[in-house]
Amino acid sequence: MSSLDHGKLAEEGRVFFSGASRSLMQEDEIHLTSVGVDIGSSTVHLLFSEIVLERLDTRYIVAERKLIHASDILLTPYLAGGDIDAVTIGHFIDAQYRAAGLGRDDVDTGALILTGVAVRRRNARAIGDLFAAEAGRFVSVSAGDGMETIMAAQGSGALAASKLGRPVLNIDIGGGTTKIALCKSGRIADMTAVEVGARVVVCDEQGHVIRLETFGKRHAAAMGLTLELGDTLGPDVRQKLAAQMADTVMAALTGSGDPEFLRLSGLQMVPPDTPVVFSGGVSEYIAGQEALQFGDLGSDLAKALHSRILARGHAIQTAAQGIRATVAGASQYTVQVSGSTIFLDPPDSLPLRNLATLCPQMDLSPETLDPAAISAAVRQGLARLDMLDGSRAAAVSIGWQGSATYHRLAALAQGLIHGLKPVLDTGHPFVIVSDGDIGGLLGMHCRESEGLESPIVSIDGIDLAEFDFIDIGAIIAETGAVPVVVKSLIFPAQQSSGQDHSFQGETP
Repeated sequence: MSSLDHGKLAEEGRVFFSGASRSLMQEDEIHLTSVGVDIGSSTVHLLFSEIVLERLDTRYIVAERKLIHASDILLTPYLAGGDIDAVTIGHFIDAQYRAAGLGRDDVDTGALILTGVAVRRRNARAIGDLFAAEAGRFVSVSAGDGMETIMAAQGSGALAASKLGRPVLNIDIGGGTTKIALCKSGRIADMTAVEVGARVVVCDEQGHVIRLETFGKRHAAAMGLTLELGDTLGPDVRQKLAAQMADTVMAALTGSGDPEFLRLSGLQMVPPDTPVVFSGGVSEYIAGQEALQFGDLGSDLAKALHSRILARGHAIQTAAQGIRATVAGASQYTVQVSGSTIFLDPPDSLPLRNLATLCPQMDLSPETLDPAAISAAVRQGLARLDMLDGSRAAAVSIGWQGSATYHRLAALAQGLIHGLKPVLDTGHPFVIVSDGDIGGLLGMHCRESEGLESPIVSIDGIDLAEFDFIDIGAIIAETGAVPVVVKSLIFPAQQSSGQDHSFQGETP
């Protein structure tokens, strides 16, 4: 396997493979080893895969994905004080690398995803530090409720299934939260997240409560029960507690969810004829793939929710992935962007690494553009990726249409600047990536006409998608171009019969 050295630039402004002295742009096919690491409130697991990229003009597309090794699944370990045990997780990860027959240096790229309660733990940074050495090669994401809901719908196959004509509902039940996404025509039409999970209450073999999350206590209180660590939980109480949580999920589906248990805005009413795809750890019980008990409420919650979904009239579709509805890793390709269509000010604004891509759902074809609508679409894009707090830099991907007249550029610039205000106010640069030839004009307009004071990086000629992360390198003096590495999160797709160890489908 050849490793990409993102920082090594050779003559004529080309990006070279390290150790092989071969120009990336002269390679017709590239093989990368990638790993997806999911550390959640309930489980930890990894997927190692080989990704074959084929050159299409000046970029690379994923042509094939092969599973190298699916790790064991570790129940997320906790310390006595409630923090996640990062040391034990580190040992587990090292063991899975050995089981895959790979060393850290053998992996070209990857994605580290923290989800659920793991994101909220005080030592989330310590968990991320397990991959500090891979910082340049890995995409690291702390997935909040919005992003995790979208990722679950992607990985379960619900989004893809919705492209076939009718809406599909994805219900992802994890250890700490349940994510619900209504998918229409390959997009998320509506979503929410509920404080329901299999491991909000965990008992030992004698039935004593040994782990109790805040919402485990609140669900117990909702049914008139005071629950504390050390209490004994009998089978009948477990079933009633699971029923209470299942009712909470069903209330969310009917648009009547209790705000106390909602982590996102509530759904509109979901029609009962909408097919349902289950994913997450609890889905393994619903699909009959798991029979073991882990001291939590997983099997009881599965039975309670399964019966209620059927009683409401929903048909259940098979998920592409259940507990492994997560990233398989990351692919990457490099393009050269023409210096004549770049606006960069100040010049030392680059390089930038691992910028999340926003893909606002907005129509830029009308002759008159509405700045308020553009701003709202950008804010919605920030919310979907849990970035409204402005703590992380972002790149906005624009699908430009129509002529680049002054009034149309002005409306676009005003909408983008206002929509990105949470990001700009915290000192991050204004980064715009367009698929059309307006990078230089848009950047110049933002600076000179709109008076934007933030650093501006406006480039074009690149088509991005949600869950893409980009690195933008410094300008290459000889060519005036900038190298852009696009890292796309890859999800396990539907496996076909007889090919249990292959990934099918196109780039997400």
